[in-house]
Amino acid sequence: MDTRQEAAVTALGQRTPTYPFTALVGADELTTALLLSAISPEIGGVLVRGEKGTAKSTAVRALAAVLPEQHVALGCRFGCDPDRAEDCPDGPHDGPGTTRPARLVELPVGATEDRVVGSLDLRRALGEGEAAYQPGLLAEAHRGILYVDEVNLLHDHLVDVLLDAAAMGRNTVERDGVSISHPARITLVGTMNPEEGELRPQLLDRFGLTVHVAASRDPRERAEVVRRRLAADADPVGFAAGYERSEVELTERIAAARAGVREVVLDERTLRTVARVCAGFDVDGLRADIVTARTAVAHAAWQGRTHVTREDIRAAALLALPHRRRRSPFDAPGLDEDLLDRLLDEEPEDDPPGGDEPEDGPDEQPDGGRPDDEQRGGDGRTTGGPPPTPDGSDDTPPSGRADSPPDPSAEDHGAQDSDDPSDAQAAPPAGGAAAPVGTASAQAPYRARRLELAGVGSGPSGRRSPALTPRGRVVGTHPAGQEPAGAPVHVTATLRASAARRAARTGPARVTGDDLRHAVTRGREANLVLLAVDASGSMAARRRMGEVKTAVLSLLLDAYQRRDRVGLVTFRGAQAEVALPPTSSVDAAAARLAQLPHGGRTPLAEGLTQVARVVAREQVRDRHQRALVVVVTDGRATAGADALARARVVADGWSRAVPTAQTVVVDCESGRFRMGLAADLARRMGAEHIALEQVAASGLVEIVTDRTGTARNGRSAA
Repeated sequence: MDTRQEAAVTALGQRTPTYPFTALVGADELTTALLLSAISPEIGGVLVRGEKGTAKSTAVRALAAVLPEQHVALGCRFGCDPDRAEDCPDGPHDGPGTTRPARLVELPVGATEDRVVGSLDLRRALGEGEAAYQPGLLAEAHRGILYVDEVNLLHDHLVDVLLDAAAMGRNTVERDGVSISHPARITLVGTMNPEEGELRPQLLDRFGLTVHVAASRDPRERAEVVRRRLAADADPVGFAAGYERSEVELTERIAAARAGVREVVLDERTLRTVARVCAGFDVDGLRADIVTARTAVAHAAWQGRTHVTREDIRAAALLALPHRRRRSPFDAPGLDEDLLDRLLDEEPEDDPPGGDEPEDGPDEQPDGGRPDDEQRGGDGRTTGGPPPTPDGSDDTPPSGRADSPPDPSAEDHGAQDSDDPSDAQAAPPAGGAAAPVGTASAQAPYRARRLELAGVGSGPSGRRSPALTPRGRVVGTHPAGQEPAGAPVHVTATLRASAARRAARTGPARVTGDDLRHAVTRGREANLVLLAVDASGSMAARRRMGEVKTAVLSLLLDAYQRRDRVGLVTFRGAQAEVALPPTSSVDAAAARLAQLPHGGRTPLAEGLTQVARVVAREQVRDRHQRALVVVVTDGRATAGADALARARVVADGWSRAVPTAQTVVVDCESGRFRMGLAADLARRMGAEHIALEQVAASGLVEIVTDRTGTARNGRSAA
């Protein structure tokens, strides 16, 4: 047994070991991505997506144990490499240096900003009167791994800090009398469950590689996972000792691959293949090309090759491109492997001889002057755009536009509106058969205008409405003794208060409880937008339900970008249901909305009652959360005995049932003879009433965003 093995065994006897990296079963893609990122930190780290219970965190924590030791400068708080010239506050670094294990620093989701970036050293500030810097987690993670579990739940102000550090490789602090900049070259590794919400696009793009992990469906493989987990729990030291030799061999192989990266050749032909693959998947920017090239080089070094091959490029593309080809959060992650193989097998075009230009010049074409993208094809149509109309104009409306004028001919003929209310509320067919049910499709989601409630709330941190939050921009201090629970201490204000009171004291100078000042921090909160949609027969026009679905998807897209939450309650037939519980997970939301049916009678009272329950339940979970309710209905109530009377009773008590919610009623009644039921409903609920004629295809979002800034019935939203 060599020295390293003896040291490892000694360490095993002193602490509970982590689960061995080489003991992982059925996680080949995950382990490959982590190893490639460790071989070449310039790749940019790994994002691990997957359902709960798939060993995401176990694999990341196990990686640190197999990383080679680092050579660090003696006395450097940031762990700088003495063989590399770095602009370090503790430099210059002279002397031979020392070695230490590679670091894995965990960043908790609830960490404060000063703990991450560093802050004023209070011990030295209060004891010696010196504004010294106390390094944070970014300093500890320099040249190591910064691991964020549930990275999609990380607060936005911490996401901004990570974006800066990942982009610049440095951490700059200008706060509390501290001005410092230090190196922070981190390998960012994050794990997340997509069901709990998506990741901000800016941070998503900063991860070099992404892996989607799912539990194996092979019974033998699942049994082996359970067998090893039970053995590790029963005897952690003995289980780890059984894999000690393979762990050491893996460490040596990583070290050899790191040294071999510099010897791998990426020739011009291979580089153009990388570029062709990235262009073929239509990814944004050039970061994908750079990351794919670096990953292919690392993969070649890991396999012991000195030249990048097709296999290396394919493996790199499968890890580097899936999260960069998504145009919206509704797009399913993943990569078309058939397309990838076709792109890899294409022969790269040879470069044209230098200086050769077409005789007619770059802007002239043989047919007399149309550029290439407007050349006519063999059928007489232009290949660069839609075919012209017979009169020569191009009146083709943009496809997928939610704000395109509706086409009356596109209406579902089986669900036409009628002037006679009885026509729209047909009874179920004879013989007890169920009423006809249809399903409308949503158009492509569109960009929603900003939703922002009036006043200053105190809800959960987000990116929507102004609020006093536990973290954010400091806008003042609370009076002494009146600070709310959890308010952060304002260091400079505390020191100023102590200095002002020092003259009246005797004895040593020190800060007392009377000197403490707590910061008032202002940021933004997340809000709940709850849509209550009448999906009965009178609302069964396919175009109308399609517009409703499109609006909900658009609000969800906006929620993904601004950390909002959106819910959907539908009522049809004899009951109401929560079709979409309040969520910010757009993947789950899109799946629920795709098959939302419509048809049958109108249980209006049951729908309003269900909405009130959802709002009340959400406010029990968080009493500071503010909500906006949008009721989309024609006001008719036909399900059950005394349906309309029961609905009016619920509406009359609405302000008592949901006292903190703001409500809008979208009137969908149509035809020449209108009963005014939705307008009466809005009056009874104390809600804003909007006629559907005033709403375009994107009208629901416009109503939501227009009305959130207005207090209802003299009640402030704050």
